[in-house]
Amino acid sequence: MSKATLLLADDHAVVRAGIRNALDELDEVEIIGEVGDGPSLEAAIHQLQPDCLLIDVTMPAFEPISAIRRIHQLYPDMKILVVSAYDDDIYVQGLLSVGVNGYHLKDQALSDLRMAVQRVLAGDRWLSSRILDKLLAPGGITVELPHLTRRQKEILRLLLQGYDNQTIAIEMGISIKTVENHLTRLYRQLNVQSRLEAVNYVREHPAVLQDVPTKAPYSFPPTAHSSAELHILLVDDNQRFRSQLRRTIQRIRPNASISEAENTATAVRLAHQTRPHLAFVDVVLSSEDGIRCTQRIKQQTPDTRVILISAYPDREFHRRGMSVGATAFVDKKDLDSATLQQIIADLTHYGDA
Repeated sequence: MSKATLLLADDHAVVRAGIRNALDELDEVEIIGEVGDGPSLEAAIHQLQPDCLLIDVTMPAFEPISAIRRIHQLYPDMKILVVSAYDDDIYVQGLLSVGVNGYHLKDQALSDLRMAVQRVLAGDRWLSSRILDKLLAPGGITVELPHLTRRQKEILRLLLQGYDNQTIAIEMGISIKTVENHLTRLYRQLNVQSRLEAVNYVREHPAVLQDVPTKAPYSFPPTAHSSAELHILLVDDNQRFRSQLRRTIQRIRPNASISEAENTATAVRLAHQTRPHLAFVDVVLSSEDGIRCTQRIKQQTPDTRVILISAYPDREFHRRGMSVGATAFVDKKDLDSATLQQIIADLTHYGDA
């Protein structure tokens, strides 16, 4: 029996390699080509005539809706499976309306990706379960929120604004020990392990702060590293993103010493020279693996806390990153001032719970 042919389109080589490895277990599928941007995609489709296009539609120089509509009109028999980090229901519906046969989320299990390919090739539609739930229930997935006291909600609001334990105690007129006890119970109720995870939980479930008035943002207090120099290493192959991240960190910690690297070799050399307290490492570094970069940084400077960052909230990336010593895995779109303040506060806190 002849194999179904598949063209893989994603602008990150490491992601393509992960997908290729996941699909190697399918004997009935053969990946016949890879592309990394919009301009090369249609030429590859014309040349290779694949049975299925597996694509991340956020590639450079690629306008998803119009391009997919055109591709579907030119190649109506070719199946199109989108593999994306984004689950916005309006976005998904737009792509489905112009010819997409399936939409799979990158943070789902690899076994689900293999099933998605098989189902689409068989002529069925495929939607990741989370997307299906959102489409069937326009209000979104119903989540049973924990019952929190008004004081617990107030502490969460202050965490969201970047307060450390000492400042929360001053703001609420309670002791630091009482704050720590509240945080311990809060983490347990939210099923999280750290301040950063608690903040992310509130952002994903804002209703948990219902009935708590919003106050003006607080001017962040000095922390333990304010008098001493805080060394931070930024590792990302996108110079514009590094510059943006540097500026944001400098607004939070003007005296921080910040080094930048675009590849693993430079990152390891700078880690040896500066012994950073904190490093932000992109999971995908052009053709390199940011997880391997993390491992080498930890070998060079074991005390460095490494935060893996990515535009792809992939569970396998998270698992591998934690296994080599990363402290946390953060979606790039969530890496704003408040999140950075929380990360630095976790590094320099006054006795976190």
